[in-house]
Amino acid sequence: MSENASSSTSNTNWERVDLLADEQIDVSDAPPLDEGFFSRARWRFPAGYATVAVPVDPDTLSWFKDQGESAEEQMAAALRIYAEAQKVGRSLRRGTP
Repeated sequence: MSENASSSTSNTNWERVDLLADEQIDVSDAPPLDEGFFSRARWRFPAGYATVAVPVDPDTLSWFKDQGESAEEQMAAALRIYAEAQKVGRSLRRGTP
């Protein structure tokens, strides 16, 4: 890849992409998330924590608690994964690596 290719501005219409419903997104080239994928998946936990009070709807809290004793750690990991994905998405929309 040339240096220019990685530093160019994206021509993607991100506003249009953001408006797409899940059913409208072509995932035909994405591999399935089968049992093999989940058997290799690992929880990622940050090195340290800050304790905060965050309102969570009862259904979401119940789902995390149903996953086992580490509900709080799993919620923290989910938030970290979401934050990292948002950082990547933001940099892609800006056209920066």
